[in-house]
Amino acid sequence: MAKKAKKTIRREWTKADIKELKAHSKARTPVIKISKVTKRSVGALRQKALYLGIGLGHQR
Repeated sequence: MAKKAKKTIRREWTKADIKELKAHSKARTPVIKISKVTKRSVGALRQKALYLGIGLGHQR
């Protein structure tokens, strides 16, 4: 029997979350560390950064 896939739980981005992401971008914090602190996936962080027009990781 196949394993069940982990259910994705989506969380809205609050203004505080966006402010924190911008601060990490300015401080050049590695994406993996931001991921652990915010409890969001690397992909989610990169997508939001792209949408906001800020750099993360190698996109500088």
